[in-house]
Amino acid sequence: MAPKKTVSPVKSKKQHVLESIEKLGREVCRQIDAGAFPTIDLPSRSTGNIIYDEKLRQFVLGDKKIRRSSRNIRHLRPFTQLIWLADIVRQLSLQGRTSTLRDIYYMAQAYGVDFTDQAESDDIINDLETVIEFAREDFNVFPEERSAIYGNLTIEYTAPRYEGKRLNLTVHPDGVIIGPALSSAEFIDTDAELVICIEKGAMFTRFLEEEVHKKYKAILIHTAGQAPRATRHIIHRLNEELGLPVYIFCDADPWGMHIAQVIISGSANAAHLKELTTPDAKWSGVWASDIISYKLPTERLNELDLKRLEELEKDPRYKESLWRREIEVFNKIRKKAEQEAFSRYGLTTIVDEYLPKRLDEMKSY
Repeated sequence: MAPKKTVSPVKSKKQHVLESIEKLGREVCRQIDAGAFPTIDLPSRSTGNIIYDEKLRQFVLGDKKIRRSSRNIRHLRPFTQLIWLADIVRQLSLQGRTSTLRDIYYMAQAYGVDFTDQAESDDIINDLETVIEFAREDFNVFPEERSAIYGNLTIEYTAPRYEGKRLNLTVHPDGVIIGPALSSAEFIDTDAELVICIEKGAMFTRFLEEEVHKKYKAILIHTAGQAPRATRHIIHRLNEELGLPVYIFCDADPWGMHIAQVIISGSANAAHLKELTTPDAKWSGVWASDIISYKLPTERLNELDLKRLEELEKDPRYKESLWRREIEVFNKIRKKAEQEAFSRYGLTTIVDEYLPKRLDEMKSY
């Protein structure tokens, strides 16, 4: 299947990001030239301004705005931090270089810009995302790499020194790490018909060994627990740009449910961003009802699990029938199971029996 778009969406977006950063800088300079204390308006990220959009099927920010003014002594610190950060990421974008959240924190110290800790630095990065309306990955700031991708998908790098080089994602037997270079690569060619996201590394390896990518023409993604944002962005792009359906397999517990839900509808922390969600992705197991149906080995839900389950019950994203049904089952049996629990029936049972049956069932969801 060839990509639908002929114009490079990655290069086009990077240009838009750079223009947005420079627009911010020009506006600050304009205010200074006019003899005014510069200000920056940005959408409020307070919990009171985060709402669940039924149409978009994700959290979004409401209409409330806040103003950072260099005239206000309390605003001066975050104002200057934001301007410094904007300058740094502009340099990263122009030079084709990348950085990490931790890098940015230490880099600030070299420039004499004070952050109390990395949490404060991360918060300013979130502010910049809100102001220019692009994710930090779009301006080359990434978290540490930990998830991987495997399948018959050929990509073309856009990263400096590798620009134009192509790679098929079956090249490494353990999968290819989803890092900055892969995140910004173009999709060139694939015969894949679906994407399967897997929470656990052991199960991802099992799927590779059993050649699930060939049997189901699938691109496999190891989320390594809660999927990092770069991974969620890749999943979004595979669904949006290549039109591939996405199926998510996690442990049968409240935390696994939420890992799937964050891929589908995002998180409140990223409510100001819209390209990290895949609303049509399907949570495909392991369900609480699978524990009963397959008589899986289990552990009892502990107090923390039950508290999390109670939180999910109140979350508007869990109101659809499948989620409600499985929450009810969890509450009834008060047990949980890991993906690896299928191994009690043999190493390949989850691939040979559970997976094809579940993918067929998902046609009705």
